Amino acid sequence: MSPTAEEIVRAAARWIGQGTRLDTRTFAADLGISRSTLFRRVGNREDLMGEALWYMADRTMAAATRAWREANGDVVRDAAGELRCLAAMRRYRAAIAGNQGFRRLIDEEPTVAIRVLTDPHGRVQPRVMAAHVDLLRRDVDAGGFTPAVSLESLSYAIVRLGEAFLYSDVQAGRAPDLDAASTLLAALVEAKS
Repeated sequence: MSPTAEEIVRAAARWIGQGTRLDTRTFAADLGISRSTLFRRVGNREDLMGEALWYMADRTMAAATRAWREANGDVVRDAAGELRCLAAMRRYRAAIAGNQGFRRLIDEEPTVAIRVLTDPHGRVQPRVMAAHVDLLRRDVDAGGFTPAVSLESLSYAIVRLGEAFLYSDVQAGRAPDLDAASTLLAALVEAKS
């Protein structure tokens, strides 16, 4: 039986997570389909990579929010005063930065990876921003904080700043500093107007 588009995306995410280069010829052969079938179902290589990276990001964000819930229940702030959304974002960035397959993709194909990850009209960044809006909205609705700007503007700033720190080794020739990112993001989120 021929794999569905969703099964193809999950397989591509596994390849990326394992650090295997996503060569469409080899990938299609591994799935037992032709390259033309692969392209019909999921698009070109960058489309497939974008869907796979979004799949990974979505699962990573879900795991980060689940970890909060398991540790803290439904409270908006933990005992130390950290907002639920900020804790989830911190875990999310740390998990992405620590994924060896993802890092290998960034190291071996920096131009393609950054283009796919940060394209404002692509398959990853708009969805990541929407996920951040949802994360922020839950805390706003629960009375955790009142944002100084719209959630969409705040999400944009959070995602772009997070990208700047996550990919700083490629974009600016400096080591990623996730602690600095967390500090700056907390200042953005908790800012008073």
